[in-house]
Amino acid sequence: QVQLVESGGGLVRAGASLTVSCTASGRTPSNYYMAWFRQAPGKEREFVVGIKWSVSYTYYADSVKGRFTISRDNAKNTMYLRMNSLKPEDTAVYYCAVAANPYYSQTYYLTEENYNYWGQGTQVTVSS
Repeated sequence: QVQLVESGGGLVRAGASLTVSCTASGRTPSNYYMAWFRQAPGKEREFVVGIKWSVSYTYYADSVKGRFTISRDNAKNTMYLRMNSLKPEDTAVYYCAVAANPYYSQTYYLTEENYNYWGQGTQVTVSS
């Protein structure tokens, strides 16, 4: 089993920056795909950004490209999401997720059903 714990959410004004993190523990695979999803009120959960852990290949949703940056700390098994120029429409619960098999094409990882482990989520609220 893999446990994922997110932290760092909060309330910020539009235009501000915020960093959320996700730490993996337990029986972490040696190689995996890790991603951030988000779910706004009344909407479906959507892919934000993902990273193939061993090669550091990243993929961003168009809605956050140029504003959000994913990074990692291997030693801490932690993934970070730096969010700049936040907009009210970025308001959501942000979830991290792990897919144990990192060898599929990027399209596979856009679908939440293909992930094996999920964190509990952290709320990010952006006021206008």
